Amino acid sequence: MDYFLLSGSFLTSAVHLVLFGMVVRLFSAQRERDHYLLAILSFVMVLAAAVLTVDSIFLFSLAAFMVIAVVTFVLMEMRHASWRASIIAKESGDQRAYRRMALSLAGASPLLVTLIMAGAFVIFFSLPRVSSRYLSAYSPTNDLSVGFSDRVQLGQIGQIQQSTYVVMHIKIDGDTSGGYDLKWRGVALGLFDGRNWSNPLEQALAVRLPDGRYSVLPARARRQLESEEPTPAAMRSIHYRVVMEPVGTNVFFLAPKPATLEGDYRLVAVDRAGAVYDLDLGHPVGRYEANSNIASPTVEELRNASGSPPASVSLNYLQLPALDARIPRLAEQITGSATSDYEKAVQIERYLMLKYGYTLELPRVRPADPLANFLFQRKQGHCEYFASAMAVMLRTLHIPSRVVNGFRTGEFNDLTSQYVVRASNAHSWVEAYFPGYGWVSFDPTPPGPPQAHGGWNRVMLYADAMASFWREWVIDYDAAHQNTLAQETARGSRRLLESLREKARQQYAAMLNAASQAQRRVMQSPTQWSVAGVLFTVMLVVLVNLRRLTTLIRSRGLRKHPERSPRFAASIWYEQMTRSLARRGLRKLPTQTPVEFVSRIEDGKLREKVSMFTRHYESARFGGSAADACRLPDLYEEIRTRHG
Repeated sequence: MDYFLLSGSFLTSAVHLVLFGMVVRLFSAQRERDHYLLAILSFVMVLAAAVLTVDSIFLFSLAAFMVIAVVTFVLMEMRHASWRASIIAKESGDQRAYRRMALSLAGASPLLVTLIMAGAFVIFFSLPRVSSRYLSAYSPTNDLSVGFSDRVQLGQIGQIQQSTYVVMHIKIDGDTSGGYDLKWRGVALGLFDGRNWSNPLEQALAVRLPDGRYSVLPARARRQLESEEPTPAAMRSIHYRVVMEPVGTNVFFLAPKPATLEGDYRLVAVDRAGAVYDLDLGHPVGRYEANSNIASPTVEELRNASGSPPASVSLNYLQLPALDARIPRLAEQITGSATSDYEKAVQIERYLMLKYGYTLELPRVRPADPLANFLFQRKQGHCEYFASAMAVMLRTLHIPSRVVNGFRTGEFNDLTSQYVVRASNAHSWVEAYFPGYGWVSFDPTPPGPPQAHGGWNRVMLYADAMASFWREWVIDYDAAHQNTLAQETARGSRRLLESLREKARQQYAAMLNAASQAQRRVMQSPTQWSVAGVLFTVMLVVLVNLRRLTTLIRSRGLRKHPERSPRFAASIWYEQMTRSLARRGLRKLPTQTPVEFVSRIEDGKLREKVSMFTRHYESARFGGSAADACRLPDLYEEIRTRHG
């Protein structure tokens, strides 16, 4: 029932069943094996979560589970040992004992988990990879394909823009400050029926270059002699890396005028409009690199553009459905003062941007003619309506045009030097054709309301940086990543070794230079340096023996004034007394107590003196008696005189 009515997935319904069994067993556990069964089922749940949840939050959840698991297994083992013990210990009534045990577990468990996780990371990153990105196959999919297919209905891009789901991360080589404001092309649509845009152009397999990259220059139609995209006069090439989230589309999103594409894809196709598709069903669009030429002709060059477009361009990009008669008249009215096709395009772009409003609110009832409704009644909409209106008006003026769906460059994360592109950055714009210069982009959509960037936004950038690392280096970790990691590790080790060698050479050279300078100074004034050397030697000897000297000075002071520290003074006088007797043949053994040492003395009078000294010593040493400590110097003199 769960499978058919709730989950719709065998794995999810199986997880629900196991979870239900755990709850039942938890409230009915009576025997020891019930607790072990619950532990095993909880581990099975973690394995299921590893498959169903590939977000970075899983790492923190796993760490919390590991801490609880360690504490649980320690307590279970303690309980098992107590049950098996032959002698049952009496339960302690001291609450401090339980508190100390709780503190010990709280301190030892995180340490054990840290060591376990560190070992797991070492194994994960070093274990040889035999397949590619296993976990990425289970990534949650957010289907945005409706807005980037070969047929798009007016309004679908607006639906996508209402989501904040992260679609991709883009990193441009050399860009550390977010200096690019590019549009990332998906599909170019040329056929319009009044409600829908579509792309009827055929696709051709991209040519694979000897270095493994694909050439993604726009394909030519069969029997087409003239290229729609002329060779650019200027070059401004950029290289960038894209990490796509699973969005359910096989379109590669690329910067304008892409030249090459690199990635783990066996089949790549390109159509004549420059859209690039992934035909490799076993490798959905994920991580890829590309080169694009983002140079564009100057305004003066476009104003002076002349000639006729290729026949294929006129055939595919001047088509119009049955239009409201007001639309061609509006186009003529807007461009009445223009003297070139480029100025006409600019005037239409400005008119739409200034006279119409931007909104993501879609009409409740779809009008019969969405374009006329937007231009003459509603006068507000999202980017699809602006782009469609401009493309259609350009076609009424015999200027080839098409609508392009893709994404605007999103927020720049300076922590990772990546652009974060969300579904809300989905966008439609216009490309118009100018003979001799090819397709040029225009964007008639007015800017939306500015986004506030506060402290919370900074926190989200940190979270995105962590999620980006998790996605690329855990979920998408494959043999290529492992090879890159190994190369970077080896390169970093070599750099570290070279830097240490260079530092050692510099230190050695500095030491030689200092020694040479010191030698010259000594040769110039030998007397002064000799005196300085003697003083330095004396100071060094004093420093080395400072503790001994301090003890000696203190001992001498206590010998004269035992009352200052009776215990320490008693120890000093007793050691001095035993040394005096040892010089005369009465050596005290380390295993003997003071009383045993006294009993070994054969001379009766001497034994009596030493016994009296010992009683005063013990009273001062262990009782802290200052009076007894002061008696020790006199008694010592009597012993020394008597024995001498």
